[in-house]
Amino acid sequence: MPLGATINMDGTAIMQGVATVFIAQAYNIDIGIAGYLMVILTATLASVGTAGVPGVGLVTLAMVLQSVGLPVEGIALIIGVDRFLDMVRTAVNVTGDAAVSVIVGNSEKMLDRTRYENMTLNAETDPV
Repeated sequence: MPLGATINMDGTAIMQGVATVFIAQAYNIDIGIAGYLMVILTATLASVGTAGVPGVGLVTLAMVLQSVGLPVEGIALIIGVDRFLDMVRTAVNVTGDAAVSVIVGNSEKMLDRTRYENMTLNAETDPV
């Protein structure tokens, strides 16, 4: 589980891809198809190697930007809203980890389906 939670940083990979495209458009630089493929590759690798520390996505974003020849100074365009983006990235990462845990638990016959379905029903009918 700890290894899977460390490797499964989907939110970080998505943010790095979107931020790179945003910075490229802000600087009016066309990175082309090869650049997009490089962004996918480096963002995926960078997200796997990212530590679970708040704000570390910006550090690895510098590597993704350099891989396609974009100025690293473009990070300044998103640094002001990165704290909010970091919270959303964390929510995506945790949701992915929870989904994988349920899938693996079900495949290993370790998921108590009665308890799982009762929790789901209670969450739907319980007013908050």
